[in-house]
Amino acid sequence: MTIRAVVWDVDDTLFDYTTADREGMRAHLAAEGLLAGYATPEQAFGRWREITDRQWARFSAGEVSFDGQRRDRVRVFLGRELSDAEADAWFRRYIGHYEAAWALFPDVLPALDALATSHRHAVLSNSSLTVQEHKLRTLGLLDRFESVLCAAELGVSKPDPGAFLAACEALGLPPGQVAYVGDHPEIDGRGAAEAGLLSVWIDRGGAYPRDVDAVSAHRISTLAELPALVRSDTRFGAPSTFG
Repeated sequence: MTIRAVVWDVDDTLFDYTTADREGMRAHLAAEGLLAGYATPEQAFGRWREITDRQWARFSAGEVSFDGQRRDRVRVFLGRELSDAEADAWFRRYIGHYEAAWALFPDVLPALDALATSHRHAVLSNSSLTVQEHKLRTLGLLDRFESVLCAAELGVSKPDPGAFLAACEALGLPPGQVAYVGDHPEIDGRGAAEAGLLSVWIDRGGAYPRDVDAVSAHRISTLAELPALVRSDTRFGAPSTFG
């Protein structure tokens, strides 16, 4: 079946979230006078990411709202009780530093340009529409996508098949005609494959140690590999792209 559309993850797929988060948090903690409490800035950032992952999992499971997970990240990181207003203010100050470090990966625009006339494009993210539309607009990408769908508004998160099927429905295409590109081998890779999409895992350096043989996705190391993959649609009987 011919692939007619590509649905994209955003963070650490199109947008270098990890670097922006690290540099933004480093600058924020320095401005807040909090770095002295850690042996190194990397230790502070590691703790922030651990807390972020844990709170994000609660949001994905429907246990807390999008704003609630943000507030809880701040409270747990600082180790003290804060009002919602105080937690929101702290997070807004962090966001200012974080946004100053925003950047696309260098392979993004060439890949989008290469597929601009041959494929339709949409976004599916486990974030919120307000956050991701602002991000895509700031990075100059928003107009490239027909639809932007996010978990906070959909009420369902990846890897639930319903999230991927909602993206297909927004495009008016069956899953077999849609490719999904994301950076997480389980949430994106396995989730898209189990929903019936052509699943493409962009592995940008082994951030997620997994048994690649257990993930039903085509693994690529750069988006430069994507155009040939979606044009040939190698899911049926062709050699695996796992390295």
